[in-house]
Amino acid sequence: MNCPFCRHGDSRVVDSRSTDDGTAIRRRRQCPECGRRFSTVETASLTVVKRSGASEPFSRSKIITGVRKACQGRPVSEDDLAHLAQRVEETIRSTGCAEIDAHEVGLTILAPLRELDEVAYLRFASVYQAFDNLEDFESAITLLRAEREPTGVEPPT
Repeated sequence: MNCPFCRHGDSRVVDSRSTDDGTAIRRRRQCPECGRRFSTVETASLTVVKRSGASEPFSRSKIITGVRKACQGRPVSEDDLAHLAQRVEETIRSTGCAEIDAHEVGLTILAPLRELDEVAYLRFASVYQAFDNLEDFESAITLLRAEREPTGVEPPT
């Protein structure tokens, strides 16, 4: 790491700390040449590969923007959206892959969105999974109802 003050080509790490929910490391460094200290922040890069083949850095804000449209008019706060984006990023990073397809990002959004708001989930899924007709909606709703009902328990008479 080059010193930003004297441009010396080496530096010594004085202290390291985890930041940003453990996704980054902040390091205090000292230059052996001029003795001045400076900080660096290191993060593991995560790249999203789009359908066109282009790649771009992963962005929580793009997740929030996409999901916000599905949540329009629903009782979902900005904090809920930020938490959802954090969960999506943590899930993707836990795979250990440095690159992920945009389609996989969308699939990763579906589960936490379903927990957050079922109507928003249906809206997002209808666009993301390209629902073509009412039967697609009906099957998605049937699946949601089946997952909501406890299994093996008969209703009281």
